[in-house]
Amino acid sequence: MSDIIQLLPDSVANQIAAGEVVQRPASAVKELMENALDSGATNIKLIVKDAGKTLIQVMDNGSGMSETDARMSFERHATSKIRKADDLFSIRTMGFRGEALASIAAIAQVEMKTRRKDTDVGVKIDIESSEVKSQEPCSCPEGTSISVKNLFYNVPARRNFLKTDSVELRHIIEEFQRVAIPNPEVSFTLHHNSTEIFHLPAGNLKQRLMNIFGSSYNTRLVPVEENTPIVNIKGFVIKPEFAKKTRGEQFFFLNKRFIKNGYLHHAVQSAFEQLLPSDSYASYFLLIDVDPKTIDINIHPTKTEVKFEDEKAVYAFLRSTIKKSLGQFNIAPSLDFDQEAHLYNMPLKPLDGIIKAPTIKVNPDYNPFTNGNPAPAKTYSESQLSNKANWEKLYSRHADNQLEFEIKKEDPQQSVDPEWDKQLHESNKKTAYQLHNKYILSHIKTGFMVIDQQGAHERILYERIMESLEKHKSATQQELFPKTLEMNASDFALVKSLEPEIKAMGFDISEFGKNTFVIHGIPADTADHDSASLLEGLIENYKQNLQELKSDKRENLARSMAFNMAVKSGKELRQEEMNSLIDELFACSMPYSTPGGKPTITTFSLEDLDKRFKK
Repeated sequence: MSDIIQLLPDSVANQIAAGEVVQRPASAVKELMENALDSGATNIKLIVKDAGKTLIQVMDNGSGMSETDARMSFERHATSKIRKADDLFSIRTMGFRGEALASIAAIAQVEMKTRRKDTDVGVKIDIESSEVKSQEPCSCPEGTSISVKNLFYNVPARRNFLKTDSVELRHIIEEFQRVAIPNPEVSFTLHHNSTEIFHLPAGNLKQRLMNIFGSSYNTRLVPVEENTPIVNIKGFVIKPEFAKKTRGEQFFFLNKRFIKNGYLHHAVQSAFEQLLPSDSYASYFLLIDVDPKTIDINIHPTKTEVKFEDEKAVYAFLRSTIKKSLGQFNIAPSLDFDQEAHLYNMPLKPLDGIIKAPTIKVNPDYNPFTNGNPAPAKTYSESQLSNKANWEKLYSRHADNQLEFEIKKEDPQQSVDPEWDKQLHESNKKTAYQLHNKYILSHIKTGFMVIDQQGAHERILYERIMESLEKHKSATQQELFPKTLEMNASDFALVKSLEPEIKAMGFDISEFGKNTFVIHGIPADTADHDSASLLEGLIENYKQNLQELKSDKRENLARSMAFNMAVKSGKELRQEEMNSLIDELFACSMPYSTPGGKPTITTFSLEDLDKRFKK
């Protein structure tokens, strides 16, 4: 029997390895930008076309490479950052495993131009499917320029699995932000299809965040900073009143590398305890610096997950540092522990040592409708005011006493008509009752039903919005004063991709400058909502639904809009509003569940109630 195990050709092995490193265009953007940072660049430009499917180009003014280094950089496991195994525990650079360029070159057409400072001529290399097509001297500026063309051109199955341009662009923007935020001393630019999306000049961290997320963040940021022998923490958290319903703007950077860590996220959330609603999440931009020997960053292909040597200590320092900053900037109540307990809020003793009871000057004879001078005000002491209050109590009656008094006032010969009582009983069967401003109780033949008012309204609105989206027509209420809404680049790209569907729901919006929309009108049945808050809430819930479920755009938008517009628990409803809600709910095609699948109605039979009262 012949042998069946063979070594894979390098081209096939590289394509398999590329599947771990390059999952989509954003993965290539991340690797190329990190390499540019490692080269010592102070200016990095990113150019993409068709969301990176056609072109990804990264240009930097870093140290550049020699002809030999440029050729070696495309070999697997070739790196300038590791010489021995111990170096893995002292890494502070970004790309270090020597797989990025080799993986990208295996699935794309790559052109590299690079020149070192001490040379007059650079080198140009063209590679396709891991095969070097040409290598020759060229004239180019100092630094390195890498162009990745036609990503996955030789792996059509992978290319077919890429999402729409708007989705892939959002992923590119996310990776761009993750590299740009922890490196504010480096200037970055991002162009997509000849349109500049970001222009980030060098500056400090606060300026970088404002340039990315908008100037409104100037008043939202709370600085956080603490230096300890174990960990150094600095950055910003967002004030609680600007918390969002999604986990979008949550950034941890460990030694300037973006990471995801649920344990540290819990530390931040616990620091905001009692400051945030249960359904809101804190936003933060935190740079954590530790000794590289105390972490392991090589446990995940994308290096976004790490292991800490002493995770509990980092948790404790992070939580206490944020709580300290929230108290220091009067975001959370704080106590002055240097003050003696018995001195809290004690007034100072007057100089003469005599404490006088306060008096209140009032004028009971004052009449605002007379033209004459008001009578001189009389002075009442505290005891006189107390007596007056006691006297007025004689005229105050509890609601129950008042009801009893009014009944006694009636003619003793008058009695309750039994026929009237019967009619009242029949009418009560059609009457709805609100319980704790959250549930609606209503009679049914076999007992009664309980309706979740928010869930029921969500179902009604969801079906109404889906109908308008299918018909591509909905009534719009024009704004008397149009509102301007500034967004971050990622949300702006998302709204652009959803613009036809958003307009079909009744919004009248138009693009107005960079990352800005003008809201001219909103859906007609949302006139009592703030237009900017309504659109922001719609986008936030849309992003949250993207993380939790797989649904098409229209269904996601309808669910998001229904959630924002629905009457919330805690709102008191009038009788006609409850009756209308019940009628509209049972007119729905699926009245028994919310768009998210939760029940809207539960019933209780008389038999169940009878059992509870039987001994």
